[in-house]
Amino acid sequence: QVQLGESGGGLVQAGDSLRLSCAASGRTFSTNALVWFRQAPGKEREFVAAFNWRAGHRVYADSVKGRFTISRDNAKNTVYLQMNSLKPEDTAVYYCAAGAYISRDSRTYDSWGQGTQVTVSS
Repeated sequence: QVQLGESGGGLVQAGDSLRLSCAASGRTFSTNALVWFRQAPGKEREFVAAFNWRAGHRVYADSVKGRFTISRDNAKNTVYLQMNSLKPEDTAVYYCAAGAYISRDSRTYDSWGQGTQVTVSS
């Protein structure tokens, strides 16, 4: 099992930037994919970005492409989500997840962090 912990959320204004972090511990050698999802009130959890760090392959949701960047610090076992040009519709709780492969379906993953709140005011 992999343990994940997110940090870096907060309240910002539209157009600002934030960087989320997700620290991984435990059986990290068994995971190839590190993924960010988000969930707004009353909505389903949606895919944001994913990184297959062994293949160097990144995938983004269309809604964040060009604004968000996912990366990984191997030495720190930490995955980051750099979010630029934030919009009010980016407001959500952001979760990181880990798995053997990239999938946009949240049901694929069984290792999740506790989430971090991002609020973007207009």
